[in-house]
Amino acid sequence: MTDVVMIAGSTPRPAVMAAALDSFRELGARVHLVGSFRTADMDTGLNWTTLHKVSTRSSAGKHAQRKTETMSAAERLWFHLEHDRATRAALRAADVVVALDNRAVYSAWRVAQARRTPEVCSGIAAALRAVARRREQAGSVLPEHAPGPVAAATDGLRRRLRGLPADLLRNATGPLALRSRVGARAWRAAVSAPGVPDTLRKAATEQVVEGMWLSGRQSGAIVTARAAAGKLSDPAIRAGLLDDVASKVIRSGRTPGNLTEAVGAHLALADERHAAGDTTETAKALLAAMKLAFHRVVHIDQVSSPLAADPAGFVAPFRTSVAARAVVEAKGRLTPAAAPPEDRPLRLLVATTANANFLHLIRSHYDANPDVELRFLDMAEHAGMRRLNGAPQRHVEHRLGGDPLFGHGAEQQLRPYLDWADTVFVDWCVAPAALFTAIDPGDTRIIVRLHSYEAFSRWPHMMDFSRVDDLVFVADHIRDLSVASIPGLGGDQAPRTHVIDNGMDLAGFRRAKDPSTRYNLGLVGIGQVAKDPLWALTVLEQLREQDERYRLILIGGDMGRPTNAAKAYSRKLERALKPLVEEGAVVRIGSTDDVAGALEDVGVILSTSVREGCHVGLMEGAASGAVPVVRDWPFFAGGENGAGTLYPAEWIVGTPAEAAARVRELTESEESWRNAGKLATEHALTTWDWPVVRLDFDRLLFGS
Repeated sequence: MTDVVMIAGSTPRPAVMAAALDSFRELGARVHLVGSFRTADMDTGLNWTTLHKVSTRSSAGKHAQRKTETMSAAERLWFHLEHDRATRAALRAADVVVALDNRAVYSAWRVAQARRTPEVCSGIAAALRAVARRREQAGSVLPEHAPGPVAAATDGLRRRLRGLPADLLRNATGPLALRSRVGARAWRAAVSAPGVPDTLRKAATEQVVEGMWLSGRQSGAIVTARAAAGKLSDPAIRAGLLDDVASKVIRSGRTPGNLTEAVGAHLALADERHAAGDTTETAKALLAAMKLAFHRVVHIDQVSSPLAADPAGFVAPFRTSVAARAVVEAKGRLTPAAAPPEDRPLRLLVATTANANFLHLIRSHYDANPDVELRFLDMAEHAGMRRLNGAPQRHVEHRLGGDPLFGHGAEQQLRPYLDWADTVFVDWCVAPAALFTAIDPGDTRIIVRLHSYEAFSRWPHMMDFSRVDDLVFVADHIRDLSVASIPGLGGDQAPRTHVIDNGMDLAGFRRAKDPSTRYNLGLVGIGQVAKDPLWALTVLEQLREQDERYRLILIGGDMGRPTNAAKAYSRKLERALKPLVEEGAVVRIGSTDDVAGALEDVGVILSTSVREGCHVGLMEGAASGAVPVVRDWPFFAGGENGAGTLYPAEWIVGTPAEAAARVRELTESEESWRNAGKLATEHALTTWDWPVVRLDFDRLLFGS
C-alpha cells in the first residue's frame, strides 16, 4: 500500500479532489491531506485516510509570532507544518508527497531536503504517475527526489536534476528556497560536487545563482559561482559562468568581488584559442575580459577604482596572458618619422571623433600660423571610418593576424591622409588612435593625446604604441598611471611622452567681484560621479554650522545616468540637494555658455573630484579671482604626482573639515579673500593660459 500525503496551502476544490481520490484508490494508495484549508468546505464524505488542518496556534508564543511576521505565506505554511506532531508523523510514513498549489511547493521541497524518501512532486497528475510507477516497479527502485543536504553527499547532480519536475526545480532554486541558509548551503554543495558534467553543472549553477541573487544573497551567489567554476573543465563554460555573476554585480552598480577570477577565466580561454590559431574566438575572449576589467562602473561611475589603487596589480593578468600580449605586440614602422620640413609649411592633420572640445584653440592657432597647413578630420563624419572605429572585434582580430580586410579598409580610409600629412595629432587615446596604429604610417609622425578617462578604458590595451611617436598627457599623475598600467609604454619602441596642459583661454575669465561673493562657493561641472559633489555639500554643511551666509553655486548640467551606479549616486545627490535648494543654501545655475559670467558670483572655487586630468573648471575659477580649494583627488593621493603637484600646495586639502577651515581662513576678511584671489589669478594666467601653453605645443610640433 502506498501512502500519499497531499499538502494544501489553500482549500482545494472538492470536485477535483473526489476524482483524484478515486484514481489514487484504484492504484491502491491511501491519501492524506494536511495543510491550511477551511475544514467546513471539505467534503467529509470523500473518506480521506487523514484530514488534518494544522493549527496556527500550535506553535504560538511571542518568539514564534515575531518570526512568522517576517515570513512569506509559503514559509509560514511550512513553519506550522514542521511544528505539528501529526503532520510530522504523516510525512515520515509517506511514500509520495504532493504539493497541491503554489503555496505548498516550498513545503514539499523542504520535505525532500530533509529526507531521502518520499518522492516529491507538484500537482495531482505528477503524483498519480509517481504512484503508478511505484506500483509497476513494486518498490524496487528508489524514487527520484529533490536535492537536500544528505542527498548532496550521496547522489549525483545529474540524476537528481533530470528526475526533478521542472516546477519543483524552479522553486527549489528560487529565491524562496534559497533565502534560507540551509537551502543555499545545500545547493552550493550540490553544484560543486565532483563528477558532474560541465553542461549540467553550468545549468544548475545558473539557476541557483539567479535564485540567490533574487533572494538577496548576492555574496552567496558569487561564492557559489566560484565553487562551481572550480570544478569545470571547459574553459569557455567556466568563463561564461563567472562572467554571468560578475555582470550581475556590475549591472547593480558595484564592483564584483570575483572580477579578477572572471577576467582571468576569459584570458585563459583566449590563450587556449590563441594556441589553437583561432583568431576570431581569441578576440571574443579578449574583448570579454576587457569589457569586464575596464567597465565604466568599475572605474568611472564610482568614487573608487581598483586600477587607480594598484595599476600594475590590476593589469597583471593581461601582462601574463599570451593572447593579450600578442594584441599589443610592437610591429614598428618601416620608415622613421621625418623631421618637420624646412622649405614649406608643416602639414598638420588634427583628428578626433565627435569630440573636439579641447581642440578649438589648437585649431585656431595653427590655422592662422603661416608655417602650418592645417586640416581637421572628424572621423565620426566619415561612414567608412565610423564603421572601422565601431568594430573592436575586427580590430583585435587584425592585431592577432586575422581579418586582413580590416587592415585593407584602414589603408583605404587613412592612407590618403597619411600621405598628405607630415604630422597627425589624434586627440583622445581611443578608437581613432588605435586605428591609426593598425597600419604602417610611413614617414608621417603620429602624436596622440591622452586626457584622463582613456587610462581607465580598454583602447590603450588594443593598440600598437610602437607606431606612435609622441604621447601627450595633460598631467604628470595621468602619465604615471598610464605608464604603470598600459602595455607598450615601456621598452625601446615606446613613444616619447610629454606633459602639456590643456589649452585654455583664461584671460577672459578675469572679472571684478562684489565683496559679498566671498561667501559663495562654486563648483563647475557635476555631470559625472567623479566630480563627487556630495563632498562639496559636506563642506557647505560644516561652513553653515557657524555662518549661514555661505552658499554653494552649482554651474553645469545635471548628472548623467548611464549606469545603475551613476543612477544611485544621482538619486542620493538629488535627495541631499532638495532641502538645501529650498532654503537657498544651494543655487543651481545649470548648463550655460557663459561660464565666465557665472563665475563672477563665485568667491571660492572648489574641486571636489575623486579623479581629474586637469580640472578645467577649477582653473577657470582661479583665473576669475575665486579662491581655490582643491581636494587631494583620492585616485592619485599618496602618489608621486597628483593634485598637490599640479596646483600650489596651499590649495590642497585632504578632508571636508580641512576644506572648511581653509575657506573660513581666506574669507575671514575681504582683504584676505581678495589677496588670495589675486594670487590665484596670477598663477592661472602665467601657468595655464593659452599664450603660455601654446609655446609647449610649438615645441612639440617643431622641436624648437
